[in-house]
Amino acid sequence: MENVDLASVAAVLADPSRAAMCLALLDGRAWTVGELARVAGIAPSSASEQVARLRAARFVETLRQGRHQYVRIGDPAVADLVERLTQHAEGRPARGLRASLRANRLAFARHCYDHVAGRLGVALRDGMLHNGLIDIGNGLSVTPSGRAVLADLGVPIPDRPRRPLLRDCLDWTERREHLAGALPAALMRHALDVGWLQRGEGRALRTTDAATEPFSRLGVTLADLTTADTHPTYLRAV
Repeated sequence: MENVDLASVAAVLADPSRAAMCLALLDGRAWTVGELARVAGIAPSSASEQVARLRAARFVETLRQGRHQYVRIGDPAVADLVERLTQHAEGRPARGLRASLRANRLAFARHCYDHVAGRLGVALRDGMLHNGLIDIGNGLSVTPSGRAVLADLGVPIPDRPRRPLLRDCLDWTERREHLAGALPAALMRHALDVGWLQRGEGRALRTTDAATEPFSRLGVTLADLTTADTHPTYLRAV
């Protein structure tokens, strides 16, 4: 077996500022170094050093556009690692009303890098399965009916993606699977583009009135999903 330097990998996230940056980058967007500095609460010069460390460890990639240098997670496997470490670190209740509300919103719907997680993400998997849009008989796959519905909703189905079209991802608030892979990533991008979903604080997502009909076609009745703002059950902080 190839020797893997686990300690070196763990050390990348041992620094609180680097950990904060990685958590911010889980929203799937590219951030400037200055924005990451503010999130981590450090000076821009220090942020540049920490980004360089993350890049050297292949946790992030950087690109330049004009005067700005942007940072993003380029590998979904890295996002999965950070998400699972976040899950492992969860163990204390949120303290205070603001923290509880924030935790509830994350539990309702959030980015899991480039796909939807939380109660909404789990409901999408359940609904698509119940409506015959996906099948688990021989591994996760999109059915012909699913392809037709997604096409009618304007969701592009990736052709020959570099990663699995569909796979299960254990949700750390629901303790059940939501959908990950190239297709759920395309679905979330489309939902944000057309306004079914909007970005909230941090990684939180919120649904809009425009989402009611398309989500119902995906097997999700949004009215049945108690909103995070009014359901103080999930009191876990990120």
